[in-house]
Amino acid sequence: MFLRRRPLGRPVIRPAGAPLLRGALVGGVAYAAGRSSARAARREQDQEEAIADLQAQQPSTAAAPPAPSAPQAAARVPVAPAPVAPAPVAPAPVAPASGGASSVTDQLVRLGELAQQGLLTPEEFTAAKATLLGV
Repeated sequence: MFLRRRPLGRPVIRPAGAPLLRGALVGGVAYAAGRSSARAARREQDQEEAIADLQAQQPSTAAAPPAPSAPQAAARVPVAPAPVAPAPVAPAPVAPASGGASSVTDQLVRLGELAQQGLLTPEEFTAAKATLLGV
């Protein structure tokens, strides 16, 4: 029933802005953290949607073959798939050398680019170069 009193010393004066600044700081940090996590969640959701869209757009070329019955599965011997040869690529059309030296060099550069890209085999490149140079 007795209330405890503070001693009659000097009075404690608190600055008026300190609790307000502390609350603003904590609230601002919490807001920034929430906004950052919401952005990350949205970015992840967008990425998952994009992946799902791309998977839906791809044609299903690898359709699952029907499962063979037990006697047929035992009799089957695994066969390696035959290697698929790339379609033959015709060498670039070669114009006569009457166009001038710059056209020959341009065509040689073009042939070199095709060979570097793998569109021409080394033999095709050599043959096209020989016909271009007239050798």
